[in-house]
Amino acid sequence: MTSLTLQKLQKRFGGVHVIKGVDLEIQDGEFTVFVGPSGCGKSTLLRMISGLEDITEGSLYIGHRMVNDVQAAKRGVAMVFQSYALYPHLNVRDNMGFGLKVRKVPRDEAQRRVKEAAATLKIESLLDRYPRELSGGQRQRVAIGRAIVGHPDVFLFDEPLSNLDAELRVHMRSEIAALHKRLGNTMIYVTHDQIEAMTLADKIVVLRDGLIEQVGSPRELYSRPRNIFVAQFIGSPKMNIIPAAAIGNGRGPELRAGAHSMGMRPEHLSIVNPQDGILTGTIALSEYTGAGSLLHVTVPNAGICLVIHDGPTAPAAGEEVGLKIAEENIHLFDQAGHSLMSAAH
Repeated sequence: MTSLTLQKLQKRFGGVHVIKGVDLEIQDGEFTVFVGPSGCGKSTLLRMISGLEDITEGSLYIGHRMVNDVQAAKRGVAMVFQSYALYPHLNVRDNMGFGLKVRKVPRDEAQRRVKEAAATLKIESLLDRYPRELSGGQRQRVAIGRAIVGHPDVFLFDEPLSNLDAELRVHMRSEIAALHKRLGNTMIYVTHDQIEAMTLADKIVVLRDGLIEQVGSPRELYSRPRNIFVAQFIGSPKMNIIPAAAIGNGRGPELRAGAHSMGMRPEHLSIVNPQDGILTGTIALSEYTGAGSLLHVTVPNAGICLVIHDGPTAPAAGEEVGLKIAEENIHLFDQAGHSLMSAAH
């Protein structure tokens, strides 16, 4: 297992500044997930770690070795891409062992590694099949197996599940988590899907415009977001942000000095009688989800607030309702969007 240290990493493509000074420590055996909107630099940062992109400025250490000028093949990393990139004319066995053949690993040793990786991924029965005979999930397992056989210190995953359907993504997510538990390697995983990040990560790195917005555990980022951007990026549906002034006198919590806006997660809001809520609004839309409903509530001077409402029935469109929330679940932000922590802290 190997740690990684990123010191003031920068990347420019001509006049375009993509990575703008990233400092990050990733511990031995840690599962770290890079998240952020499209174009934030997460895949570029991963490719810099892998050696597929040069580093413009800064230093990258894998273990205690600075690897800025070390070739990708000699960094001790293996990358699994969004596209499976399997050779169509080779069967699974030969696809998994192709890199070992290129590196002139002895045949017996290569076959042993392929067999071990296939057993780890439960694809022993597929070794003689060709990619065209495999499902999307099976192809992704083969791509992961190809990475495993090289015995890398660090695994890099670049949105590996984005080509799979929703049900298969959930299944493969659990398989990748189990793989990390079995192997114990340091893993870095790029995704735009914050649900993947929350379920897989020991540590989440939230990126925006080539900079790190916040680093922390899934629970920390959910409970203590540093700013409105992180607060709304982590959590689904995203956090409601409303002006602090939208709460009338005598109806809300004691707001901290400097509070400009309030954040309330849809799952923390509940529907009550209008006179009992800290906010009053009108149901604009009720979306039935099976276990409950997602309510769109129009609140004067605040816009639409989303509320997750459990149970088989829900208020109808046009009905006036109150919104209630426990004070410890309210997030306060200043005028610049920085967190003042929740009202209870």
